[in-house]
Amino acid sequence: MEVDYVIVGGGSAGCVLANRLSENPETTVCLIEAGGSGRDFLVRAPAMVAMMISGRPKINNWALWTTPQPGLNGRRGFQPRGRGLGGSSAINAMLYVRGHPSDYDAWAEAGAEGWDWQAVLPYFLRAEGNARGFSALHGADGPLQVSDQRRPAPITRAFIEACAENQIAVNDDFNGPVQEGAGLFQVTQFHSGPRKGQRCSAAAAYVHPVMSRPNLTVITHARAERLTLEGKRASGVMIRRRGRRQHIRARYEVIVSAGAFGSPQLLMLSGIGPADELRTHGIAVVHDLPGVGQNLQDHLDYIITYASRRADVVGLNPAGLMRLTRAGLDWRRTGEGLFASPMAEGCAFLRSDPALGKPDLQFHFVIGIVDQHMRKLHMTNGYSCHVCLLRPQSRGSVGLQSGNPAAAPRIDPAYLSDPRDLPALMRGARIMESVLESPALTPWRGRRLYPHDGSDKALEADIRARADTIYHPVGTCRIGQDAMAVTDPNLRVHGVEGLRVVDASVMPSLIGGNTNAPTIMIAERAADLILASADARRSPLRNADMPLAAGQ
Repeated sequence: MEVDYVIVGGGSAGCVLANRLSENPETTVCLIEAGGSGRDFLVRAPAMVAMMISGRPKINNWALWTTPQPGLNGRRGFQPRGRGLGGSSAINAMLYVRGHPSDYDAWAEAGAEGWDWQAVLPYFLRAEGNARGFSALHGADGPLQVSDQRRPAPITRAFIEACAENQIAVNDDFNGPVQEGAGLFQVTQFHSGPRKGQRCSAAAAYVHPVMSRPNLTVITHARAERLTLEGKRASGVMIRRRGRRQHIRARYEVIVSAGAFGSPQLLMLSGIGPADELRTHGIAVVHDLPGVGQNLQDHLDYIITYASRRADVVGLNPAGLMRLTRAGLDWRRTGEGLFASPMAEGCAFLRSDPALGKPDLQFHFVIGIVDQHMRKLHMTNGYSCHVCLLRPQSRGSVGLQSGNPAAAPRIDPAYLSDPRDLPALMRGARIMESVLESPALTPWRGRRLYPHDGSDKALEADIRARADTIYHPVGTCRIGQDAMAVTDPNLRVHGVEGLRVVDASVMPSLIGGNTNAPTIMIAERAADLILASADARRSPLRNADMPLAAGQ
């Protein structure tokens, strides 16, 4: 099989690319995804994220693990990642957050020319179909439906009030002029039509509506084993599907969109990466690119959890399960209610130090008990609040465990390896404790599930004993122009022709917020960069190496 563009990975970025590149009926595109269609009930019903995130069983979830983390008492961290069309947008909490504008300006200053805030904003707008309508900072006509929560739980309103009791101002738009403050998340959820209240994953937004295009081939349940190369030019992808190998050839480009873990793994399996790492696993070195798999960054998350004295939260006891059943029936009729909830309903962006120029902490307030990614269940009503440090200094890596494409990658986030991270996270935990002990939450507050004596030593011990990811790994194929960069500002892999990486792995640094919306933005802009190269092939007068101006 031969097409113009082969896209490896049907996650958030891959779905966007499949749609945008196939808009021209003369351009042929093949999208390859290891998982299924992303259409099942567990994906469509927002509350069912609780059934997928634990990886027990592995439903739409790669369910990966880190190496033992010295900063977390030697524990191995759990890393849920979406498997199926839509990728992690099919199993996440649907939270629509772009980060702070200065994060993108920092990318550009670090060598990612053309990725500053003014350059990327038009692509956020192009993607977004916000229920609030069009404005200078929001799009209304994009494929990705963004909705307000219709029936947030009373306790979430109380959380926002508790934040106000701690001098955290109310904010009704974290993607507006000011990020700082407390309020309700907007969510990637259908807000109108027959799918109202269902999850709007990247697949539901970008791929499912165009599956009938004759120039778009979508192959699911197919694992990419390696890229095929002719010298130092990518020519296609070797996949395994139903026990058989198949070669998908690319006339123009191969685009790797397998995520912060999968993209560097596939490059290395194909002989592109740090030479010593490749030789260790018996892989012939095609191109020594030392930055592949380096610069891994993630948001380490610490959770405080309480049992609830009131029943209007999520519980796994018999009464709570009956309430969920009734909520499911309500959701089928109206598209609203508890089943439509992202569960992580409330948010706050704040500063660990008033002297900082922008928020460095984020709270996620959840209307149920979250313990070990839902791998440890509690048969009681309860609620949780998370805090993460938005711009950690710790840097980890992704490598290979073996040369076997079926083996999981070696993931080492190196949590808390930089001594600057723990004090800031502890300050965030102290603020979160104060919010959760505030009067507004008194009607719900029962016993704390993991109490400690309140000392700094005890808090540090609890963080090291229980903290883990909040699912935002980035940076392992970063944009840049230095020796450790993997892609150039046009997302082309340094030293290999016909090959790009387009996903969260290209982020030079973590943005100050959730990473799904930025990943979709990256793919929207990448589509324009790829199509500009196609135009240049047809017209030698156009310079394909020139980055597009914002909005082109």
